[in-house]
Amino acid sequence: MANRRVNFENFLFDFKVIFLAMYRSRFKWAIRLVTAILVALLGNSFAPSEQASLRTGADQPERYLPLLAHKRVALVANQTTVLLPSGQHLVDFLLEKKVNLVKVFAPEHGFRGNHAAGSPVGHEVDSKTGLPVVSLYGNNRKPNPAQMQDIDIVIFDIQDVGVRFYTYISTMHLVMESAAENGVDVLVLDRPNPHGNGIDGPVLKKGFESFVGMHQVPVIHGMTIGEYAHMINDEGWLKNSVRCSLQIVPVEGWKRIQGYSLPIAPSPNLPNDLSITLYPSICFFEGTNISIGRGTSKPFQVYGHPDLKGPYTFTPKHLPGIAEHPPHENTLCNGHDMAAAPWKDQPFLHTLNLEPLLLAYKELNAGSTFFTSFFDKLAGNDVLRQQIIKGMTANEIRETWKSDLASFRAMRGRYLLYE
Repeated sequence: MANRRVNFENFLFDFKVIFLAMYRSRFKWAIRLVTAILVALLGNSFAPSEQASLRTGADQPERYLPLLAHKRVALVANQTTVLLPSGQHLVDFLLEKKVNLVKVFAPEHGFRGNHAAGSPVGHEVDSKTGLPVVSLYGNNRKPNPAQMQDIDIVIFDIQDVGVRFYTYISTMHLVMESAAENGVDVLVLDRPNPHGNGIDGPVLKKGFESFVGMHQVPVIHGMTIGEYAHMINDEGWLKNSVRCSLQIVPVEGWKRIQGYSLPIAPSPNLPNDLSITLYPSICFFEGTNISIGRGTSKPFQVYGHPDLKGPYTFTPKHLPGIAEHPPHENTLCNGHDMAAAPWKDQPFLHTLNLEPLLLAYKELNAGSTFFTSFFDKLAGNDVLRQQIIKGMTANEIRETWKSDLASFRAMRGRYLLYE
């Protein structure tokens, strides 16, 4: 019943956003409104039943267990690596099925998902199973040959959120690259993208690659983790254009227009659907001195600064494992709750909304000092920062993305697995 309530609330939120966006356009409003209603209804009102019948890659053991027979297996996993609806962790399931599971690789936030963003994640032994857990965050982001020599196949099964600077896709890239170099097969158990078919934001430019952006894709890329793996492999993005032996177990019973309400928080500061929806837009504040609510109960749902104006106030706190000494720790910040007026009426649904960023920049009047060096890594270029400094509007900035987005859509189309 709780899941139905959450999905119905999501439907109301999505419908209101689409309705207001169409209303403000005042162009062919009748056609657009009817289209918006149909999209909202087809995409969300049936979400409870459709999501109940959906089967992720992990939920289809009949398709992947035969591939693991008589092989030494490693698993890239975290707290989202579960079978549904039972909630059984894939590690436990594989051991129960007598699969020769040799080790677990853990991404940012760790195997249990209890490390804050950017916090070091060390190697360990899992207390429950006794399996070695090899960290792929910190100084060891790419499995080295010694860590790959005792395995035949590595499974990647982590819930992604469909945003370029969310680091799980970077971890997947490096695992695929190491697997190709060391003769290890790769099996991706696919999961839905909560941003569905959304594609938006600046496309990363060459020379701006980092762990929060390794590929020339937009901020919101509209691909599942399996589709993305295919693209990495076939576009020659792995080092020296190597290709790994890759297989995908696709999601069964999912269409992009449905969206997806995540059953488990993918990381400590994305606790719910609203934070995931707002994440692509609000994350740009991470490249500034603005707080995005780390150290509060609303991470990626609020933003603020001691010198900003705004009806919402909050005080970031040090929360071990969730927010390690967040910006403006123990200092009262003024700003906005993005679920409240006026922002609740803005079209954040699977799009990038620059208005909060532009408003905060103008209000603080800090010029180029508003930005940190991390901003260009998030943007994937230095152009967005310069456009903001020049005073360009959100619409003017968005116009400059169109050509790159069109090129990306054409490339992306070659790798889509779902309607």
